Amino acid sequence: MAVSFQHLPKVELHLHLDCSLSREVVHLLEGGIGQEEYLRRFVAPADAAGLPDYLLRALEGIRLMQTSEHLRFVTFDLFEQLRKDHILYAEIRFAPLEHTQGGLSPWEVVSHVVNAMSEAIAKTGVEARLILCTLRHYDAAQSMETARLAREFQGSLVAGFDIAADEAAHPLDQHLEAFRFVRENGIPCTAHAGEAKGAESVWETLEKIAPQRIGHGVRSIEDPDLISTLKLRHIHLEICPSSNIMTRVFPSFSAHSIDQLFRHGISLSVNTDGRAISNTTLSEEYEILHRTFGWEEGHFLHCNLNALDAAFADEPTKARLREALVNGYRVISD
Repeated sequence: MAVSFQHLPKVELHLHLDCSLSREVVHLLEGGIGQEEYLRRFVAPADAAGLPDYLLRALEGIRLMQTSEHLRFVTFDLFEQLRKDHILYAEIRFAPLEHTQGGLSPWEVVSHVVNAMSEAIAKTGVEARLILCTLRHYDAAQSMETARLAREFQGSLVAGFDIAADEAAHPLDQHLEAFRFVRENGIPCTAHAGEAKGAESVWETLEKIAPQRIGHGVRSIEDPDLISTLKLRHIHLEICPSSNIMTRVFPSFSAHSIDQLFRHGISLSVNTDGRAISNTTLSEEYEILHRTFGWEEGHFLHCNLNALDAAFADEPTKARLREALVNGYRVISD
């Protein structure tokens, strides 16, 4: 019997808040936007010129997320998307310094999103945590400001720290102090790498900032020694298949490295990156992997268990989610 990937319980670790605005919430915040305009402004084209072109669409979401009310609406909208996609647990990330154009302080930005998330968790039943992002093009002071926010909100729904944006255009040097600060304060880290640049980007990231996870990391397949190191250090890869095609990391899904990485025994998860900008859901990502590589329920259960092991939630929460995940797959299989 064919499996409905829609109804499989799922875990998502790599999800950008400002890249996930549905047409419904854009219409609510801006009014009058039609489907064609929404697709043009908020969804990356299938033939994007690369990562910088893809990231341009994020600016539209950021522009609409500059007040406490708008941050709340966007957060609730994303949780409703997650609920419909049968997400058990999600880690949502964003760069708070990008949302101060309307007069909010960075602390207020984080506080509003955390409060909205708390309400949305209670309303939808989707468990979630928040990751604060610094950006590659930030200077050292901005990066440290974001790191200090992660420390101020430690113990709330804020559970980690990340660096995002174009790795090919900006080195890590400006951000080393910020990552040192979060590590010293026991804040888990992930970092975008191995996407716009090759395996050398992942090596640099591991050596300079020592994250527990790598966002994307798909070009690790280019270096067998790196594959061995990822396994040895138990580094988890947050893989976003459709995003990697749209940003031209790979020319097609069949050329994507996820199946090879899985067969090499790398801990990895399947993610959307941004549900609007990539025009996808996690159910659709599963369907693509099923069609392309023949992945079945066992593959996805394995990846979701990997994701929970690597999640930045506390152990009691992980244990509860593991039980729900396994029971959910058992029901589907029966």
